[in-house]
Amino acid sequence: HGLSHHGQSEEKVRQLAEADREQMRLFKKLIQTLASKKEDEARLLDRTMVLFGSNMGDANTHDNENLPILLAGGGFKHGQHLAFKRDNNLPLSNLFVTLLQRLGVDSDKFGSSTGTVTGLT
Repeated sequence: HGLSHHGQSEEKVRQLAEADREQMRLFKKLIQTLASKKEDEARLLDRTMVLFGSNMGDANTHDNENLPILLAGGGFKHGQHLAFKRDNNLPLSNLFVTLLQRLGVDSDKFGSSTGTVTGLT
């Protein structure tokens, strides 16, 4: 936690980048493992939703806009980057509603959600 509040300290930023690289390495390993395992005739990854990200766009300033979120598996449309309006971001809870609906849960509200996220499927 102390690294994310780095105050632009070069050493803390370097350590944070190192921690981020390790987290991404582990995320990649998880995705590769899920992709290599079969359940019946399908890859386990295709039957799993994986969300990786942060609830902070800039933890140094406690900014919760422009969140870095990665989705894998779950029948999503992959190979794309979705960017939303910088000055009018969707709440993260909209993504949670979308994920619940993809899981078959009859839900149109989660926390402070205002709808769903389009373009994922």
